[in-house]
Amino acid sequence: MGYLDDLTLGGEQSVVAKDVERVAEVGQAMGLTLNINKCELITEPGTVIQDHVLKSFKKVPVHEATLLGAPLTQSPALDQAWSERCSDLARAVDRLQLIASQDALILLRSSFSAPRVLHLLR
Repeated sequence: MGYLDDLTLGGEQSVVAKDVERVAEVGQAMGLTLNINKCELITEPGTVIQDHVLKSFKKVPVHEATLLGAPLTQSPALDQAWSERCSDLARAVDRLQLIASQDALILLRSSFSAPRVLHLLR
């Protein structure tokens, strides 16, 4: 699955390793390279990583994993996302008081249609 410059692969370790290799090859042919510093490997703690490229990825436990800012499981990552969104909205409410009420209403409505909030409500 991919969105813009974010790509998510999943499956058995050997399959993911081959897919990463293929993405790197195709990308290189187009003048693109993987930024290993931004690559994450979401896995259960204790998983032994065999592939040398996958070993260079940042390890992220499943319970902390997010995808495009959305938590993947009901876990501390979800609690953290809710906390951040509530904090963002509280700050927005304080700032909305500083502008005209009609403008504030329009901004508030549009903020609830933003994916940053909706993905947590589904």
